[in-house]
Amino acid sequence: MGQQETVDVDEVFRVETHGIDPIPDAERHGSAKDLFWLWFGSNLTFTYVINGALAVAFGLSFWQATAVVVIGGLSFFAISAAGLSGIRTGTATLVISRATFGVRGNFPAGVLNWVVSIGYTIVNTVVGTLALEVFFAEIGWQSGTAGRAVALLVTLALTFAVAMWGHATVQFAERWMAYALAAGFGVLLLFVLPGTDTAAPAAAAPGLSGWSLAFVVMLAGPFSYLPMPADYTRYLPRTTSLRSITWMGALGGFLSSVALGVAGVAAATQTDMTDAVAGAESLLPGWFQPLFLALVLGGSVTNSIITLYSSSLNLQVLGIPWSRARAIVISAAVTAAGSLAALFLTDFTTSLLSFLSLLIIVFAPWGGVFLADMLLRRCHYDADALHAGSAGAYWYRSGYHPAGITALLAGMTFAALTCDSELWTGPLVAPLGGADLTLLGSVVSGLTYWALTRRRVAAYAPAA
Repeated sequence: MGQQETVDVDEVFRVETHGIDPIPDAERHGSAKDLFWLWFGSNLTFTYVINGALAVAFGLSFWQATAVVVIGGLSFFAISAAGLSGIRTGTATLVISRATFGVRGNFPAGVLNWVVSIGYTIVNTVVGTLALEVFFAEIGWQSGTAGRAVALLVTLALTFAVAMWGHATVQFAERWMAYALAAGFGVLLLFVLPGTDTAAPAAAAPGLSGWSLAFVVMLAGPFSYLPMPADYTRYLPRTTSLRSITWMGALGGFLSSVALGVAGVAAATQTDMTDAVAGAESLLPGWFQPLFLALVLGGSVTNSIITLYSSSLNLQVLGIPWSRARAIVISAAVTAAGSLAALFLTDFTTSLLSFLSLLIIVFAPWGGVFLADMLLRRCHYDADALHAGSAGAYWYRSGYHPAGITALLAGMTFAALTCDSELWTGPLVAPLGGADLTLLGSVVSGLTYWALTRRRVAAYAPAA
């Protein structure tokens, strides 16, 4: 295949033709630094400001909350490392996880991941829409329902257009939006950080409950990315350094999430952050407030772009017999319907957030098993078998991998027993002093998988 054809396959502002099918070596391109801008840009979202403020609300002091924010940022090393398998296989994360759970055993997590992707896209869309609606009001256009409808249409259009074009356009948009958002949030930091009261006492002794809730809040977002990193590494040449992939992606996510998380912590020492947008606005000069709202909108869009794009690959994994570009229409339609409900049915957003927070019971253990499997295999997979169905090596027993399913259930059981959310409180939460240990479900599942497979991992390696 000629060089010109290679460029045309994955070119900016041209609809990507590939989906979950393996990317041929002749069509691979890019470098590890592309991952820096992808994860840096997509995590320049106001959500981290909210998370930092919540850590203070849970009773942590400035320095304690900052420590939680930094540790949460370090989790991007695991997220970025999860993309290493994309280099070796040229396909999406939820295709690769067939090797971990079996072709059929992989299906339930695929369904739930699609739900989570759409759920977070709806939440981001609603946040962006409300920010744009306030922006309209501040420039003198106060048209009620019409203004909100236009704001929703603009937010959806920005997200859908980029995700529809596909991989190259997603990376291009994330890079250039990162430039603008980084500059804007940098100015915000200049206004917020100088007034920080680092010596302010914690609102209350956090205890084990406060610490655990702060960690859950800071780590839940990064953990939700675990089923998608290979979606963005599958185009990279096989010769790309695995170390550079890990470091570039991790550094991007770490810098943006920590900077904005610390901004939220700092703001919470100065003002009431119950309404985080209003609280942050109160610390800013009047001339900057419209730009601040634009930052909230931009951050919501950059995050929604990657979740919506991955959701289209997810639908292909689930068996939708459409191209990626056609499948994304389903995700976009559900996002639009959910956003309408969230904006005009006030209880919907709260219910959705509670539901999404509960799903960490599944995805923390899922991530633990997937990462353990990847380490045991050293990222070596039989790429053909991943797509071969019942004829491939990853069919196992009737499409299920007993070790993977057992480890997942063990982690989910632990997570459910120690989860403290609005919809479910595990029976071990009270004996543990109110601690929420849901995230440790990933450790339990990973160790269980290692114990079950460490002596048989050679049997899972692809043939030479």
